[in-house]
Amino acid sequence: MKKFRPKSINPRMNRLFSSGRYRLYKINVRKIRKGIIYIQASRNNTIITVTDFRGQVVSWDSAGASRFKGPKRGTPYAAQIATRNAIYMVVKQGMIETQLRIKGAGPGRDAALRTVLRSGVKVKCIRDVTPFPHNGCRATKKRRV
Repeated sequence: MKKFRPKSINPRMNRLFSSGRYRLYKINVRKIRKGIIYIQASRNNTIITVTDFRGQVVSWDSAGASRFKGPKRGTPYAAQIATRNAIYMVVKQGMIETQLRIKGAGPGRDAALRTVLRSGVKVKCIRDVTPFPHNGCRATKKRRV
């Protein structure tokens, strides 16, 4: 008599339908309670990285990776979708509290911030880490036309 073997599904992979595309995510066994969300907003793209407090990347996404091409990558809507995709997995893993670090002055900056605040994660502090020179390098010569 044959032994009954149930259909085995690879437990490390999880199929997720998000933003109209098929993606494969690894299911992480560890539970992450606290983390840091980095938002880098440039004029052309918005990149969101979620790490734990050790600095190990747990999840990331960008407007370009969310299937926005060309000038649409820099829009606030693309930043909103990318932020939602990046935060989805860590909320599922149990993230409760986070720190937020924002860099750059792109159009997706405010949309990404609003999406994080609406996601249900408690934001402990919001820090602007945009670099600016303290009279460092000499500026380029003014252009003559």
